[in-house]
Amino acid sequence: MVDVRDLVKRYGAVTAVDHVSFTVAKGEIVGLLGPNGAGKTTTMRILTCFMPATSGHAEVGGYDVFTQSLEVRRLIGYMPEHVPLYPEMRVIEYLRYRGRLKGLRGQALDNRVKHVIEVCELGAVWKRIIDQLSKGNRQRVGLADALISDPALLILDEPTIGLDPNQVRKVRELIQQIGKDRTVVLSTHILSEVEMMCDRVIIMHQGKIVAQDTMDNLRGAAQRTFFCEVKAGVEEVERVLGKIDGVAKLTVTTNEGWTRAELRAKEREMDLREAIWAMVGEKGWKMRELSSHARSLEDVFVEVTAR
Repeated sequence: MVDVRDLVKRYGAVTAVDHVSFTVAKGEIVGLLGPNGAGKTTTMRILTCFMPATSGHAEVGGYDVFTQSLEVRRLIGYMPEHVPLYPEMRVIEYLRYRGRLKGLRGQALDNRVKHVIEVCELGAVWKRIIDQLSKGNRQRVGLADALISDPALLILDEPTIGLDPNQVRKVRELIQQIGKDRTVVLSTHILSEVEMMCDRVIIMHQGKIVAQDTMDNLRGAAQRTFFCEVKAGVEEVERVLGKIDGVAKLTVTTNEGWTRAELRAKEREMDLREAIWAMVGEKGWKMRELSSHARSLEDVFVEVTAR
């Protein structure tokens, strides 16, 4: 569905997108992540034909975004970070207006407006003036606008920004439902949302792609970490647990008489808990925690953007 090769965007001496290449298959939900200024929004704007690239190649649905922009725009539904709504219009008026701009007429327009109102759960506010809506409902109107033409590709830039936790959950569930029958490219700073919604992740930093893979592969690409908290002296715990075969790194701290050890395994498949349990039992120490920690998307994000 999306094919980007060696994409570059420069603003004078500043390179916002630096030789970026990636693909998005039909039916995928892909998260585009990165710190502020990483080039995410610029990349999205190029894909939506909002701005030209300096060099490189980008296709959507087989159409070139530079030479076949009208065909590309017919395939795309775009929801920018700040949804540009007309506050004086009613929801139904706005959606019908946006549908006509996108070429819908007559019964086809009526059917699509009815459908997006139902899908985006706007049935309770469809007659209301947009300026009177809550932030969450405005985001839903923006999403309905992006869906009005039944696009094959949905591009969402920070769709949950400014929402409270309940609104975030509802929008997340809505995106998951929408993503069942179309391709979605999603940019957000809420990493937990990406973990729950996306099949694959692309992480950008300083205009470059620094990591891209499936969620499982990204989280499983590093050693596992194990935590053990026992009633014993720091030096003794460090000496005893340091003897366990397979420990790559051992960090020991103390708090109110309890010593906490963090053990990093040499390989990701290693499970050190049995060896830790045996050592603690042999020493007769009291233990109140023994746990394993798998790397989260946040760990991956911090690691690859801090290099």
